[in-house]
Amino acid sequence: MTSSLPLLAGAALVAGLLGAPQTGATTTEHGRWAVSASRPQPAAKARPAAKTAVVAGRDDVVERVAARGTPDQRHVLDYWTPRRMAAAVPIDLLGTAAGMFGKPRVPLRRRAARTAGTRWNAGGSVTRTTGRVFLTLGGLDFVCSASSVRSTNKDLVVTAGHCVKDGTGAWADNWTFVPGYDRGRRPYGQFTARRMFVAGPWSRSADDSYDIGMVALNHRGGRHLGEVVGGQGIAFGTARGRQTHGFGFPAEPPYDGEHLVYCAGPVRDDPHGQTDDQGMRCDMTAGSSGGPWLSGFDAATGRGTITSVSSFKYSDDRGTMYGPYFGDVARELYTAAERS
Repeated sequence: MTSSLPLLAGAALVAGLLGAPQTGATTTEHGRWAVSASRPQPAAKARPAAKTAVVAGRDDVVERVAARGTPDQRHVLDYWTPRRMAAAVPIDLLGTAAGMFGKPRVPLRRRAARTAGTRWNAGGSVTRTTGRVFLTLGGLDFVCSASSVRSTNKDLVVTAGHCVKDGTGAWADNWTFVPGYDRGRRPYGQFTARRMFVAGPWSRSADDSYDIGMVALNHRGGRHLGEVVGGQGIAFGTARGRQTHGFGFPAEPPYDGEHLVYCAGPVRDDPHGQTDDQGMRCDMTAGSSGGPWLSGFDAATGRGTITSVSSFKYSDDRGTMYGPYFGDVARELYTAAERS
């Protein structure tokens, strides 16, 4: 079996256990992550354990309440100093994959050619709606990518499930979204997580076909995220094999995470048959996880329709990025999140 590499930036982790939630019930986290790290991290302020719940009436949506009150929001905003943001960089993807999911390490084989990611310099809506995510898991600080999406609550972003919750393991803490990030600048500020949602199959078994996360954000200065930067469209059950643009902030060499990067091309079904995902030729690296895949993308306006997000690569093919197909489960996830 070919092993896969999640694109979450960070050090090797060993997952703890969570109590299995029952439909309609609320449970409290029981386990913590055991962490292997190459650099020490300042200890975060101790906080009460958050609660995890299955959304009533939706077996395939799992929710966690995040920073709702002003003190919690202030804690997250104060935590992310420029120094911590700069230090939240990825290390070896093999180490990440082995720790995150316990899959065997497989030597990476070099390929003659790859589709290189290119810095996006054309402006437009995508430069505002796409941003970097900063989060903490097991005391380590990580980076991902995400996009603002049009929604009823005007506060919603879509990203990869592993940028929100480590499969059967822990939920992220200190989760914050920085739209329009560019070389350390935060032109639209940063937005803390209010409620976080993942698909049930991701939470139960870390199924890569459902590596999808959605996060409802707190207001900033009394304004919704959608009012500040707008949002991309989103669609479910679309035709496969479409021309697609993938965006994100890859942070592992040859990239540095400081610029918005994109790849473009047709997508194809997973040739290994291990997932329901589609793949795009793209050499973006760790840190690009959760970045939006836009179909029907208009380069002049920077607008398109989100039909997937960057999720993983197979260890013997670093030149192809895979993303989950947005079907009925993704639709349920979006419906629950946009009404929160």
